[in-house]
Amino acid sequence: MLTLHAAPLLRTAPDAAPVAGAAVAVRADRILAVGPLAELTEAYAEARIRRWPGTLGPGLLHDGPLPVADTPRERVHALLRLGVTAVLAGHLTDPALRAAVERSDLLVLAAAAPPTLAPGGRADLAVLGADGACLVTVVAGRIAHRRA
Repeated sequence: MLTLHAAPLLRTAPDAAPVAGAAVAVRADRILAVGPLAELTEAYAEARIRRWPGTLGPGLLHDGPLPVADTPRERVHALLRLGVTAVLAGHLTDPALRAAVERSDLLVLAAAAPPTLAPGGRADLAVLGADGACLVTVVAGRIAHRRA
């Protein structure tokens, strides 16, 4: 399914200046385009539009031990609630934890790399509220967390 994710502000990278009125076009697990919402709406007229409050940007990289919780699944869910879509392999020494991460489709990276939103890239997105809290996490094109 083709989806346009739009928010009042969009960042293409963690350190990029926010842009108003922009969106990300996503099909399956890939980003098709990033640009002004009006242009993407015209180019992808058949797309479903998801409008989120806050700032839309790339999913976050977690560079540290995973949060403590009773089960590996709960540890992964704690990351999703933060907007995390990638973790470093060095923090996944427990096979059960690594399996939970892989089932969730989080990226497992050998080394830290800054996340970006770019056409052709994997559709890993996070929407952060004004207070910095994660409102939505999209992993490989699917909503993995949405704050009620």
